[in-house]
This record gives sequence, structure tokens and C-alpha cells, in this order.
Amino acid sequence: MAEHPNPAAFAELYREHHAPLLRYVRSLVGDDADDVASETWLQATRDLGKFRGEPSEFRAWLVTIGRHRALDHLRAARRRPSDAWDPATLPDSHGPADPADLTAESLATRRALDLIATLPREQAEAVLLRVVVGLDAPAAAKVLGKRAGAVRMATSRGLAALAVTLSEPPAL
Repeated sequence: MAEHPNPAAFAELYREHHAPLLRYVRSLVGDDADDVASETWLQATRDLGKFRGEPSEFRAWLVTIGRHRALDHLRAARRRPSDAWDPATLPDSHGPADPADLTAESLATRRALDLIATLPREQAEAVLLRVVVGLDAPAAAKVLGKRAGAVRMATSRGLAALAVTLSEPPAL
């Protein structure tokens, strides 16, 4: 495989987009997310010359590749995408930080992702793509193969369900 012509630029793309990609893929394939994310980056590296679009569209293109790799993985493994996963294993792309802050952020992230995982799959994917990955509705719709309005509705319903869950007093 030929070396990428600008390793520094590719490293920047990786730092900016890997953590959201990994979170999304982990929600689909669980513990195999690292492997699927690696396959995604390999495919993206091979196809980078074919990418046509604005820099803001790169993440949606990458997540689309990741979704296809994840679905291929699930078909091959014949298992459900509800495997447990641990967001604490995600790499920190922001450099060294205070361990207390990292712990609090990790616990909050884990709680948020656990709550999202309770939603119906369509709503969970929409919320993950819109809120966690940061895609707009048209980009998320392309990833999911749906209309932007359907993604907006699924996101809205998912967020409303999460709001109800969060407003309920905790069980003792």
C-alpha cells in the first residue's frame, strides 16, 4: 500500500474523527469496535482519493464507511448489536488532563451512552449520529439510508424519551 502523501494531515483527520467514529461503531458491534474502526480507517485510506465533498462532509463519509463495516461484521458474526461496550476505553484525543476530570467525564459518558442504548434502535442510532457524532440531519440520513425528516423525528423522539427517563426519580 502506498504511503499517504501527507501523514501530518491524515494524523489530524484521525485525531479529529476517530473518537466519534469509535463511539458510534462501538454502539453497533460492542467489543469488536476497535477492529471495525480499524477496518473503517483502512477502507477510508484506500478510498480517500475518491472522496468528493467539503471538509465538513468528511465525518459523514467516514461514519458511512464505518456503518457498512459494522453491518458486514454483524452479518458475518450473526450476532445482535446490543453487546455491552465500555466507553471508558475510548482514546482521549485532547491530551493529558486532570484524572478527576477524566473520571467524571468517563462516568457521565458511560451513563449517557447506557441511556441511549435503552432507546429503540432507530432512535438510538439517530441520537448517536446527531448528538454524539455531531452530524446534521441530512448527513445522518445519508448514513442511515433514510430521509432527513425521519432522522429528525427519530432524534426528537429519542431525546424526548431520554428527558422522561432523566426526570424520573432514581430507583432505590
